Amino acid sequence: MNTAELFNLKGKTAIVTGGANGIGKACCEMLSAFGANVVVSDYNLEAAQKTSKEINENDGKTIAIDCDVTQDEALVNLVDKTVQEFGSIEILVNNVGGGGVGKESPYDIEVEKFKKVFEMNVFSMWRLCQLVAPHMKKSGYGSIINMSSMASINKGPAISAYASSKAAVNHMTRNLAFDYGSDNIRVNAIGPGATRTYALSTVLTPELEKAMLKHTPINHLGEAEDIAGAVLYFAAPISSWTSGQVMFINGGGEQTLDI
Repeated sequence: MNTAELFNLKGKTAIVTGGANGIGKACCEMLSAFGANVVVSDYNLEAAQKTSKEINENDGKTIAIDCDVTQDEALVNLVDKTVQEFGSIEILVNNVGGGGVGKESPYDIEVEKFKKVFEMNVFSMWRLCQLVAPHMKKSGYGSIINMSSMASINKGPAISAYASSKAAVNHMTRNLAFDYGSDNIRVNAIGPGATRTYALSTVLTPELEKAMLKHTPINHLGEAEDIAGAVLYFAAPISSWTSGQVMFINGGGEQTLDI
């Protein structure tokens, strides 16, 4: 067993959507640290360029590409520019997502908004998988990692669009693993629990954190690097026989307020 090669990503190119901040940024940093060329994709080009610059200053090899994942032409452009720059695509991290708890009461949410959650969380992932698969087949190496959520298996109020879209991501992942497996493309998903990001910090209080950790055996919230570590596992050769799986990274519990 050549253990040095198990996490070696040199010569491989990764696209990370929503890569400018939070979990996406941590994924970009992690994949770059293990040798991958990384495309930092984000709708905020300035933020993506900042993240790309930081990684390159630490001996990484990245570029930034602006991309609104709900626009098909932007997805096509993302894939085309990546191949033009690096020549191949081996890894895709479908990290972009939207919606969430407290925003989706069926008494208030409009059908169009419900639809947009699925466009961002499900349709864009499926389309990017379709776009990158031929390049992965040509390369002879492919790993697609879709970002799910604990909401995909939990239940709660005013979150029906987001939660059901993430449940769709889980089952889509398992089915795409069958579609692409014969081309040596693995498809897996990660379901983060409550993770310290800027978005969470805007609402987190000590009292809320204590309540969230009541049912969490590892008694602290996750860090973006915890999720990035799981992404690295799925992206790297060490997981070469792992596909169609959904891995929940949650400290062994559930960070909800109503259980």
